[in-house]
Amino acid sequence: MHWFLRFLITACTLWFIAKYVPGFQMNTLLDAAIASVVFGLVNTIIGPILKLISLPLTIVTLGLFSIVVNWALFGLTVWLAPGFKATGVPWPAWEATLVGAIVMMVVNTFVTVPLSQRPSDAR
Repeated sequence: MHWFLRFLITACTLWFIAKYVPGFQMNTLLDAAIASVVFGLVNTIIGPILKLISLPLTIVTLGLFSIVVNWALFGLTVWLAPGFKATGVPWPAWEATLVGAIVMMVVNTFVTVPLSQRPSDAR
């Protein structure tokens, strides 16, 4: 059940990014659902590899390089998802994807991560 709730939150977040962050285009909620699936697959398959390769830089920068890794994963999602595109208007596409990646990181940190934690055994 948690995976479905995470899917819905990710789809809604991508929809709001497309609507409120300048430089994105998405037409329907189906596009948001497809982009959410693509985002999940990119983070599941490519995310761990990139995070492992960039671990030394992430340690040296005290975790700030993780923003670059998440930016790359978000940019790959925008490139692969058929209905979710960075238009480059009024911002360049790289700035729009950077803001979108930061928004996704914040939502993932404060909304979906607590959902994946199991409640402690209260006796």
